[in-house]
Amino acid sequence: MYKSLFFQLALAVVAGVLIGHFWPTLGSALRPLGDGFIMLIKMIIAPLIFLVIVTGIAAVGDVKAVGRVGVKALIYFTGATLFALVFGLIIGNIVQPGVGLNIDPATLDGGALAEKTGEAKDAASFILGIIPVSVIGAFADNILLQVLFFSVFFGAAIVVVGQERCAPVLSLFEIILELIFKIMSWIMRVAPLGALGAMGFIIGQYGIETLGTYAKLIVACYVAALLFIGILFIIAWTVARVPLWQFIRYTREEFLLALGTASTEAVMPRIMTKLTNAGCSRATTGLVVPTGYSFNLDGAAIYLSISLLFLAQAFGHDLTFGQQLGALGVLLLTSKGMAGVPGSSFLALSATAAALGIFPVAGVALLLGADRIMDSMRVAVNLLGNCVATFVVAKWEGQFDREAMVRAFAGEITNEDSAIMLGEEDEFHVEEELRLAEGGEPSPKFAGGPTRGSAPSIQMSHAERLLAANGVPERTE
Repeated sequence: MYKSLFFQLALAVVAGVLIGHFWPTLGSALRPLGDGFIMLIKMIIAPLIFLVIVTGIAAVGDVKAVGRVGVKALIYFTGATLFALVFGLIIGNIVQPGVGLNIDPATLDGGALAEKTGEAKDAASFILGIIPVSVIGAFADNILLQVLFFSVFFGAAIVVVGQERCAPVLSLFEIILELIFKIMSWIMRVAPLGALGAMGFIIGQYGIETLGTYAKLIVACYVAALLFIGILFIIAWTVARVPLWQFIRYTREEFLLALGTASTEAVMPRIMTKLTNAGCSRATTGLVVPTGYSFNLDGAAIYLSISLLFLAQAFGHDLTFGQQLGALGVLLLTSKGMAGVPGSSFLALSATAAALGIFPVAGVALLLGADRIMDSMRVAVNLLGNCVATFVVAKWEGQFDREAMVRAFAGEITNEDSAIMLGEEDEFHVEEELRLAEGGEPSPKFAGGPTRGSAPSIQMSHAERLLAANGVPERTE
């Protein structure tokens, strides 16, 4: 049991909480462990997204299908975010977390808020920011939407030019992707250290005592998150017949790591692998998950709407239905346009406060103490929401293999690339030999992709390509 990643992560999170609480100075000093682990993950995210999307689109072989996936994903994201905002407003009106605080605006200091936030972008700047000025710059700066934008064009170009002509490129990409999967499996061995450092820092820096100061707000947000997750259970089962509780058990290591590091980016490569292993095609997963990290932040949407009511009530204002509708529109726009901006939640609330004019913008600084405590709620709901979105869009597009999902939930590895990423190649090959001996079909190279035997041109070895280029006939057995 002690060799299980889940057990190691759970132990690291508990140890981080204890160290941060009893030795806060030491806990705060552990921050480099968490930051270092997240930097290791970020090191491979951009090339991983590029290779996954390009090879996934090439396997689908239909540019129109890729366009449909993108449009359906954006429609789902908009609907989900709008529902999450409305849901948060409903919970905020019922719980009324800010009533009775009676904050005096004269006591506010906006300086601390300014230190926590970056520069806001308008809608036009945000949209233009998706287009990379330099492809190399997009990869170097880890701007995921720009990487995704270029990847879609590259994959579509391969489909148009033809897979046979692009077979050497695809073969090279598959080899590089295997190398990245192997690197990722090594990085995950130090995940417990990352969780220990991140949790120790959060508790050591902000203290468990913060829970008491913002108790009503924290309870409102976490209750809303649990109820929203219940709705995700219904959506996943109704649309795609996915038992979400089994999926959470299947991805428990990824969710625990995300909670421990307070970062969904820390688990993006692993969660994409788990989704493809559970039957979602590589093309759909590669498009939906990275896009959802910017456009489908359900947990953040719930937090924004509840926090808005908290601040209004804290200053003694009871928002009318019309004012709440206006706030809903502003939050819907600002929550999309500020993805990736430091302190984006503060910026979204500041923009809404300025637009409504009900309480001072500096009042948003009241949330500084509670914001990090909300990370666990936001991370869990954001991550689960994007996983459900991937299942739903894959089902809509006919790129979801439910039989593979059942096998994955039972503990099997359903394709070769997932085995490499998860560090279970030996187990996969043993299970594959048993399956083939029993008359089963060979597993694909990746979800939605070919088997090795069905696409020899793509799997052409480097030596064979050199022989073919020099006019030397292939060796026959």
